[in-house]
Amino acid sequence: MSLHSADLTADDHEAHVAYLRQEVDEALGALVPVTEPERLYAPVRYVLAGKGKRLRPAFLLLSAALFDVPSERAMPAALAVEVFHNFTLVHDDIMDHAAERRGRPTVHTRWDTDTAILCGDFMMGLAYELLAGVEPTILPQAMTVFSRMVTRLCEGQTLDKAFESQDHVSVADYLHMIDCKTGALLEAVLELGGILGLASDEQRKQLRLVGHHVGRAFQIQDDLLDLTAQDARWGKKVGGDLVEGKKTFLLLRALECAPGSEKAWFSQIIENGGLPSELVPEAERKMEALGVLDEAHTEVVRHTEHALSALASFGGGKAQNTLSWLINRMGARLY
Repeated sequence: MSLHSADLTADDHEAHVAYLRQEVDEALGALVPVTEPERLYAPVRYVLAGKGKRLRPAFLLLSAALFDVPSERAMPAALAVEVFHNFTLVHDDIMDHAAERRGRPTVHTRWDTDTAILCGDFMMGLAYELLAGVEPTILPQAMTVFSRMVTRLCEGQTLDKAFESQDHVSVADYLHMIDCKTGALLEAVLELGGILGLASDEQRKQLRLVGHHVGRAFQIQDDLLDLTAQDARWGKKVGGDLVEGKKTFLLLRALECAPGSEKAWFSQIIENGGLPSELVPEAERKMEALGVLDEAHTEVVRHTEHALSALASFGGGKAQNTLSWLINRMGARLY
């Protein structure tokens, strides 16, 4: 099938992404053949074998394909971003005291905290080693984008942790945090694909814009589904964010727009460190009455449309069509 074929179905796009995911999984499985010391390399292989959706490397491979870069040339950078992403999860799980990740014990739970820290440290180094596998002529640009992403992710995680103890966090504060923590990596993977394809400055700007809007749509939809999901595929306890007292888009927006007594009701969630699970349905009803749920849905649609609009500047073709399909699926959290 031609790279520029417009006669593609949803099944074609799904098959394309599934193929890219399989390529990434196979490459990840071959990354760490070393076995000793077993206490270092066993946890690393354990993390890399976790069946994530591989969305970030798929985005990078598809972004590179916009410029006719074959997946084998883009794979080192794609693996770099996936290894780095998984490194951040290992360390995030330590900070969040999380017992499970993707249905399996987290590294610090299965082994111990010291092992998890070293596992993450090794994976961060491995990510840079993989990125160094791109063509030497574009390596400085790739390193600059990658390092900028690392800085923003660290800033985002710092803000996220700080929010836990802050009494007042605005929606604007929250959006800035997710731009760093979620959007920065998506911006980077799309821009890295463009760098591999020798994209112009304007094209790289558009790719960053796609990543920015996808990041916002993805996280706001995540917040929304945490309270409203009916599909068993969601795989999480509905209302879990409220029970844990997390400052999400929904809770922060409710605090901003609720009148007197209603505002006090939502404030108690933060003051008490969470909401009793039996009150989650009441919180949903109150948020619905305030229009917060509709507003969140509108924001997801708006950012998805902005992402697709920025992507449209690339003129069509199989890679762009599949990227558009994937962005729509992510906006609906069907992928």
